Amino acid sequence: MDSPFWHQLLIGFCMMLVLEGIVPFLYPQRWRNLVHQLGLVSNRGLRITGFISMMAGVILLYIFN
Repeated sequence: MDSPFWHQLLIGFCMMLVLEGIVPFLYPQRWRNLVHQLGLVSNRGLRITGFISMMAGVILLYIFN
């Protein structure tokens, strides 16, 4: 794990966990309602949302790198 790539990937993963945990920690009831509402969204809607999110991430990485 001495390579800079793996080190940066691990840092990014840890930051993702911190950011993903903020909302459930601060607003557990709102988070529960959001998860319930997500269960009502179609698979196609979730796939489109996931794809848009991935593309936004790739574009932002390209811009900032």
